[in-house]
Amino acid sequence: MNNFSQTISDIWVMINRNLIKYRRVPQLLVFSTIQPVMFLLLFTYVFGGAIKTGVDYISFLLPGILVQTVLFGSMQTGVGLAEDLSKGMIDRFRSLPMARSAVLAGRTITDVIRNIFVVILMTVVGLVIGFRIDHGIFNYLGAVALISLFGFAFTWISATIGLAVKNIETAQVAGFIWVFPLAFASSIFVPVESMSNGLQIFAKHTPITYTVDTVRALILGTPVGNNAWFSLIWILGILVVFMPLAVSRYRKIT
Repeated sequence: MNNFSQTISDIWVMINRNLIKYRRVPQLLVFSTIQPVMFLLLFTYVFGGAIKTGVDYISFLLPGILVQTVLFGSMQTGVGLAEDLSKGMIDRFRSLPMARSAVLAGRTITDVIRNIFVVILMTVVGLVIGFRIDHGIFNYLGAVALISLFGFAFTWISATIGLAVKNIETAQVAGFIWVFPLAFASSIFVPVESMSNGLQIFAKHTPITYTVDTVRALILGTPVGNNAWFSLIWILGILVVFMPLAVSRYRKIT
């Protein structure tokens, strides 16, 4: 077996290992769905009547919640890696004849799979409370693909943080402390135009806003414009910066 085939095989083994953990500890998956469902229900029924968007608020909100779901979910990558470090699993992997890239790749890909599952579940919840996919399943699938790619990029930021702090509790705090303000200073919950002038300038140009606006346009059937390109540029930039950083941190540890 050549090196490339061996690496793919090792990555697949790590993906299976991480997926088995979700099967044996289903609470990990259950609780990762509770928070986005709470956000969706609370904002729809508590704040929805007060927020003017030009369309039904559930149609405006759900695309943003889907992006927020993978954003928050990607932070679990760092927590998982920090847990493996603290329990000595990384040292065990190091002693095995396996590709070193398999640990990081397997972890990030597994979290993308989990995020896709949660996105589909959130869509079902949205359909129950009034959301409709009226502009074609292919538009929706395109939106899910972009959301998944966005989540994949942010898993590498989370991986870098988790490998840097090496502690589960610290990884949780360090992962979410910067994500929350970014999520709320975006177009997830309200139109950017409703924000103050200074905040608008910042919010309009974040990767979250570009991705949310693209996903929203795809699902609502409105023009995407340049948002998709800016979103992809941000995603590519994050991957170019943080994949090497995460790999470098991993090599220093192992």
